[in-house]
Amino acid sequence: MGTPLGDFVRIKRDSIQPAQLGLPDHGRRRSPGLRRSDVAARAGISVEYLTRIEQGRDRNPSVAVLHALCDALALTPEERRHVRYLAKVTGDECTGHLGPEPARREIRPPVRETLRLLEPGIAVVTNRLGDLLAWTGAYEAVTDGTGLLDADAPNLTRYVFTDARAKAFFTDWDDVADEQVFDLWLGPRPENAEWLAAELAPDAGPEFTRRLNRHVVPARGVLRLAHPSGCELRLARETLELSTDAQQLLVLLPADEETARAVDRLRERSRHGRLRAIS
Repeated sequence: MGTPLGDFVRIKRDSIQPAQLGLPDHGRRRSPGLRRSDVAARAGISVEYLTRIEQGRDRNPSVAVLHALCDALALTPEERRHVRYLAKVTGDECTGHLGPEPARREIRPPVRETLRLLEPGIAVVTNRLGDLLAWTGAYEAVTDGTGLLDADAPNLTRYVFTDARAKAFFTDWDDVADEQVFDLWLGPRPENAEWLAAELAPDAGPEFTRRLNRHVVPARGVLRLAHPSGCELRLARETLELSTDAQQLLVLLPADEETARAVDRLRERSRHGRLRAIS
């Protein structure tokens, strides 16, 4: 049985062509990408050891080996951070947790006050599972009519994969879907992500599972939304990590004047004028 770390190393190896790293092309082969021997040589480890890592038979490679593999595969900084996280999830010291459990949903009063001070801006407090925990009136105006906030405990990941309206709302739905499944790997805790994945899989189907196991590190560019009112919105994203709470404060900023005017119109028409928090 494989491991998240082994799966990621194998997926990256298969996705890289020899020419990308200045390696000779050995001709046709049964599977795409780099040969294990190429990666092993670049990392300074044996092919047999690399095979054990990829197949999940070695669950605790050293920090030096992880750095060597990252260098051998020419990983980006974001991909390197993902490797460090997967190494913690994969390691034997992490196999004794108590099992899947839901994430905490409490919002500290200072965080609520910070969010209140951001009015009339578009802002929301969330976590890596996609739970929407508190938001400004402007955020509610921008999402009004989409169904995103209809649930008692709204969750963006669940909405993206199980609500048909999501594909109409998110212009770049594929990118947003990849972002949401990637963030499950980042916590708040492994058992929290396992709980949500188990809850989602029956409803979301194979599309969710396939993306979860691809380990695509998202670019997170401008967020494009097609509001039900007919507005086309382009929003830049700024995320502030609330590390103490394993939460994030996401602020959405109009990326152009047309979007800024559209957001103003949505605010004026909206009945939602005050901060709302779920806890």
